[in-house]
Amino acid sequence: MYFAEHSAQPDHFSDIPALMWWGIIALTSVGYGDVSPVTVIGKILGGMIAFLGRSLVVLPTGIIASGFAEEVEKKLSKQQRICHHCGEGLD
Repeated sequence: MYFAEHSAQPDHFSDIPALMWWGIIALTSVGYGDVSPVTVIGKILGGMIAFLGRSLVVLPTGIIASGFAEEVEKKLSKQQRICHHCGEGLD
């Protein structure tokens, strides 16, 4: 990203630590909006970084939620479901 954007925006993409900060902001999807790529290559790289940030959160979240739902369903099917108010079985 440094090589793609430094010549177009030397004040925003001034050095590698500044780009590391921009990368962290892009990956965590905070996106302050104060710095954004303007070159075609920078926009493509920025889009890929933003997509990667979403993927790192969304994919594992779906897998974990699906596994959690399966475990809850297993637990409920093993236990006899009883109403806590009247004591009768629920089906």
